[in-house]
Amino acid sequence: MNALKSVVKSVTVTAHSNMHLSQWLFFLGIFEAFTVLRTHRLPKLMDFEGTMAHIQDSIGLGQSFSVYYAIFANVFCAFLVMLGLLTRWASLAIITITLSGLFIVHITDPAKVQDAPLIYSIVFISPIIFGPEVYALDAILEKKSKP
Repeated sequence: MNALKSVVKSVTVTAHSNMHLSQWLFFLGIFEAFTVLRTHRLPKLMDFEGTMAHIQDSIGLGQSFSVYYAIFANVFCAFLVMLGLLTRWASLAIITITLSGLFIVHITDPAKVQDAPLIYSIVFISPIIFGPEVYALDAILEKKSKP
């Protein structure tokens, strides 16, 4: 019964502590990065030749650069977000890919296709705005470096 009261209270309370925000950002970072990896990037990494054929040179820096940057941002940087290491920079790299997908690659596509890059862009803005949460390696390393 106490657990139910706790859930009801957390849903109805309008002001949450910094710890609640930190816990939410911790889980959000893990889930957002895992989703990007599982759904969009690891399959592309496993089929590199298919990825080379699929990803276009959307910003004029060459197809190879575009493919390698997409893999870097959405595989390597997604792992960094999961770890909470260089969180803001890693999220920014991912957002550059999702926004270019939204505004360059899929600009004329229907909303159903634009949906995924839009949602990923919105979600990956959270770590940029709020920074690393208390459980992130960034915060732990920062705490250790302070006297």
